[in-house]
Amino acid sequence: MALPIIAIVGRPNVGKSTLVNRVAGEQYAIVFDEPGVTRDRIYRQAFWREYEFTIVDTGGLVFEDDSEFLPLIRQQAMAAIREANVVIFMVDGIEGINAADVQVAQWLRQQPVPVILGVNKCESANLGISQAAEFWQLGLGEPIPFSGIHGNGTGELLDAAIAYFPPVETIDPMPDALKVAIIGRPNVGKSSLLNAFLGEERSIVSPIAGTTRDAIDTVVERQGKRYRLIDTAGVRRKKNVDYGVEFFSINRAFKAINRADVVLLVIDAVDGVTDQDQKLAGRIDDEGRACVVVVNKWDAVEKDSYTIYDYTEKVKGRLMFVDYAPIIFVSALKGQRVDKILDLVDQAGEQHRRRISTAVLNEVLRDATSWLSPPAGRSGRQGKIYYGTQVSSSPPAIVLFVNDPQRFNLNYRRYIERKFRESLDFTGTPLRLIWRGKKEREAERDLQSK
Repeated sequence: MALPIIAIVGRPNVGKSTLVNRVAGEQYAIVFDEPGVTRDRIYRQAFWREYEFTIVDTGGLVFEDDSEFLPLIRQQAMAAIREANVVIFMVDGIEGINAADVQVAQWLRQQPVPVILGVNKCESANLGISQAAEFWQLGLGEPIPFSGIHGNGTGELLDAAIAYFPPVETIDPMPDALKVAIIGRPNVGKSSLLNAFLGEERSIVSPIAGTTRDAIDTVVERQGKRYRLIDTAGVRRKKNVDYGVEFFSINRAFKAINRADVVLLVIDAVDGVTDQDQKLAGRIDDEGRACVVVVNKWDAVEKDSYTIYDYTEKVKGRLMFVDYAPIIFVSALKGQRVDKILDLVDQAGEQHRRRISTAVLNEVLRDATSWLSPPAGRSGRQGKIYYGTQVSSSPPAIVLFVNDPQRFNLNYRRYIERKFRESLDFTGTPLRLIWRGKKEREAERDLQSK
């Protein structure tokens, strides 16, 4: 059985994201004093007592206004409720009951799911009971006072929620999912790509740049493998970003790169590779993440028999930071080749975690140095590679012990990396080569002990 789900719903700005951050123990959902910051439904893993579960943040519900994203936010909240075991309906204990709360309560009474009424912003234990008392009139049972910021009362709220979970012994622990971040400039089709993977509208898709604000986690299963897909806000140039919601959104996108195993760098086929795409590629490489370059909107490009080859060369030339990344041309809108992306993700993720034995590495090194000897330094003395050994993975890091690192110029270092890739693959992952000086006798003793 899949993990139980708690959906958090309520009108705008009652503190839903603050509660999600506290329960999940991670500051992923954006909290900002402005209504409508959360738009999509956002999934987080959490623990309480003997249960592991999923908590879902949703956008603020408004029923009498169909402008901008509000109808889409309602659709997202409805989707979260359909799959939830229990709903926590949040209200504001400081503002008290208002017409919007009454409308949400009426709507929730029509849904076939248990509802718990949580009264947020009850910072004082003594005043909390009196603050919560007026919410009895919503007709949803006993209101539970709590504070999402300070944490008091959240235990009672979660105790009430897990009472609706199935017995813990019927829930199978789920294997770790491969974390895949979807990164790119605004409006390149990241959310459309996520929805194409899922076959449903998990993210709100709109031609308005900046629709996605949070980093949105979605777990999918394919051929027995699990993937945690992280849709992120489009990253614009720093000078175009004002402090506020967009600032925090971009911060989340960068954090998504950091916590991902594989990054899908989405490029707009019509625009081509921009300076901002290059900076994102550099960020991915700096963080040591595996990468797949996804050229989206390929259906909008006029093509002949040479177009894909010419375009591939241009992309590789412009994205030199991630020249190890495979490139795939897709149309998220039409679903063309989207199913092939996860095959490349599997390949890149496998290479990112890969470990190579010392014996195999040194066989490749012997072959490489026999074809091209190391250069001589300024003193005229020949560079010599004693041996290499892998010291870590994710990304793979190989230490090369040599007589003097300064005798190996940049061209030769790139040659050795190229030989490793030609012989051992490493498609989709950065490869860290660390050059260290060592005395020959010490190197021989070390190699014999391995």
